[in-house]
Amino acid sequence: MHQWFVYDDFDQASRSAADFIADKIEAAIRLRGVCHVALPGGNTPAKCLAYLAKKNLIWEKVHWYLGDERCYPKEHADRNDVMLELNLWSRMSKTNIHTITAERGAEAAAEDYRKVIVTVEHFDLIFLGMGEDGHTASLFPGNDALLDERSVIPVYNAPKLPAERVSLSLATISKARCRVVLASGIEKSAVIAQITLGEALPINCLGDCHWFVDADAASSSEL
Repeated sequence: MHQWFVYDDFDQASRSAADFIADKIEAAIRLRGVCHVALPGGNTPAKCLAYLAKKNLIWEKVHWYLGDERCYPKEHADRNDVMLELNLWSRMSKTNIHTITAERGAEAAAEDYRKVIVTVEHFDLIFLGMGEDGHTASLFPGNDALLDERSVIPVYNAPKLPAERVSLSLATISKARCRVVLASGIEKSAVIAQITLGEALPINCLGDCHWFVDADAASSSEL
């Protein structure tokens, strides 16, 4: 079952999510000597990532990956890796970063990234965002990419720009040892209510997640 943590405001939710992620990273390093983490894009994670960057962890033992990427040219302002560099990676002295070559197009970039993650049997943690339609990473309701069982998949005809993307698959995300979702705002409340009712949205097809949400996002459900 999903585990829900509801906070008065988004700052508290972001800070608590950062604390939780840091604890999971520490545990993975202690148990396995390394930690593999996949990260989201978008605007919502930025504050949480900034809190995470302040943690005193053994960052050289953490390998960072992307849950998805938008097929824009390198350094495009709307690429996920640009947001992650600004809010997390640039604030660390030692990093192991594995970006997606999305500038090569969805099919080629997905093939490239499958080779990058081939040795990662299970991600220790995948940090996810969620759209108002229940999509996560670049896995949208009704999109053909949901049926692709390869580890990394090309995504076409996405309902949000850009239409062409690259994403970890449902199969890959569902195998992760831990999944974390951060969501906020009244505009997310309707879909969170659907999730709590078990609607077959992409975010609900991954297995159990640890949810960090603010009171507005939880306002339409019985959390």
